[in-house]
Amino acid sequence: MSITNQLSLFLDVVQQGSFSKAAALHDMDNSSLSKQIKKLEAGLGVQLLNRSTRSFSLTPAGEEILQQAQLLIDTLSNIRNIADSYQSTPKGTIRITSPVFLGQEYLQPVISRFMQKYPDVKVTLSLDDKKADIIADHYDLAFRIGKLEESNLIAKKIANTHFAVIASKSFIEKHGTPTTPEALAELPAVVYSNADTTLDQMWMSDKPHGDNFKTYKMKGNYKVSDVRMMVAGVRDGLGYAVIDLYNLNQNIEEQGIVTLLTDHVISSKDRAVYAVYPHRKQTPLVREFIQAFQDDIGDPPRWVSHVPNYALLYR
Repeated sequence: MSITNQLSLFLDVVQQGSFSKAAALHDMDNSSLSKQIKKLEAGLGVQLLNRSTRSFSLTPAGEEILQQAQLLIDTLSNIRNIADSYQSTPKGTIRITSPVFLGQEYLQPVISRFMQKYPDVKVTLSLDDKKADIIADHYDLAFRIGKLEESNLIAKKIANTHFAVIASKSFIEKHGTPTTPEALAELPAVVYSNADTTLDQMWMSDKPHGDNFKTYKMKGNYKVSDVRMMVAGVRDGLGYAVIDLYNLNQNIEEQGIVTLLTDHVISSKDRAVYAVYPHRKQTPLVREFIQAFQDDIGDPPRWVSHVPNYALLYR
């Protein structure tokens, strides 16, 4: 193995914080990776890592070499990007990470058509509602939904987000129709929750068609980490939900679901669907895939059609 590849492995071990995670990135076993790091140290004539049974730390030499290794890997990546930009037909491998439902419902059809159109393209898709570290985990492209955090990554907006308050007809029969956000907040809710995030607050205008927004705490009687289960819970009358329409895959009327408080505005400030990538100079592969996804979603995004006359609601 070349010293460049060994330095790349060393960089991944440090970024991942463990040999096992770094090995998984390269489909290696721990012992093989460890041998390569030892060969790197032997070739350089210095120790890079202080190892203990369960952890490791950088030596002073390791800290300096780590910085230079990062510069080297970044330079090689830029060289590949420049070469790719002069190729007329996209080819190569693209590693993508996405929230689960977005990937299942909206990305997969695009990937299928894209790989059929460009047979030299290979795609690795990782679905996880927890945000991945794009740089450390070597992703070329991530799809993010909501408000972006400050970072050195590049983001392209794919579509605006659109929210609605939904409930089943059986839920309304049992609890009545709330006419104010305060009344709604007193009712049982179905809330999205995973290890990173619990979405149990509504930011809504306090008056019909108003521009003064207040935060309302929801009573999350049912908390679930899967959006399909959220919609199922609403459909079964377990509670109302505030949902981004991209989480719907069919017309709500077909599911016995109605919208609530449609004369109140639900804030979607600074929230959108984004494509996020680590390099300002996109490769043709990444650029072409983002465009294919954006063309498929449409403007307005096609999930808006799942709520009849949505353009007239929540305004």
